[in-house]
Amino acid sequence: MPQVDGRARPWRDHCQVANGVLWRLRTGAPWRDLPERYGPWQTICERFARWDADGTWARLLEHVRVCDDAVDRVEWTVSVDSTINRAHQHAAGARKKREADGDELEGPGHPQARQALGRSRGGLTTKVHLAVDGRGLPLSIVLTPGNVNDATAFRRVLEGIRVPRAATGRPRTTPDRILGDKAYSSRAILHLLRRRGIATTIPERRDQAANRRRRGALGGRPPAFNMAAYRDRNVVERCFARLERFRAIATRFDELADRYRAGVVLASLILWLREPAR
Repeated sequence: MPQVDGRARPWRDHCQVANGVLWRLRTGAPWRDLPERYGPWQTICERFARWDADGTWARLLEHVRVCDDAVDRVEWTVSVDSTINRAHQHAAGARKKREADGDELEGPGHPQARQALGRSRGGLTTKVHLAVDGRGLPLSIVLTPGNVNDATAFRRVLEGIRVPRAATGRPRTTPDRILGDKAYSSRAILHLLRRRGIATTIPERRDQAANRRRRGALGGRPPAFNMAAYRDRNVVERCFARLERFRAIATRFDELADRYRAGVVLASLILWLREPAR
């Protein structure tokens, strides 16, 4: 029996609509170009936005994480990294919000910055920050403008790791180990991880090592680094490669950051569902 909305009209089949959303995510085509077999493009676009706004996509992704964690399939050696994706020229058309006096917001709250768009030599870009488990499946997703440093977004990425328990107990938010490249080699990050009791495998930057040696005994000991563990960091690179098979993620066409992030969440859900049992 189809669900009925407030105007007593039956919903178009959810499976048909979801297939239309996935087709658009895979191809990167405009909503208007959706094949007729999926139904009216307006319906599919509106349903995608509605399920993003009410958290449906996020709850589905959380559900599969919970199910995997309940049978100890989640591997808590977590790798972090980011990738920069070009934004199509149509992605810059989000309406600018204005203050009560009519002046446009500027600075950190500039409309482009609020929509996770940053301008560089290559044009407008969006940076996708991920934390993935040992199998390369996303645990945390953060968007920033493309010109934001990785270390700046690390705290938000770490705070985004949250897997509720299937029965009782607090959600798990603490990995066993964090693997990251030299972009995350900063005192603030190392201190944060040490305070939370998380083992760290992050190589020291060359300038940091030179400064430490220059200071002699005052420079302290070099941070511990496990090369064998660091080799497993490639899972996050493979995750980006799998996500960017979806053309609407490899190139950003969405004006709103929330819509683009919803696409990343949906693609991440597909990766979790496709992961074979071991």
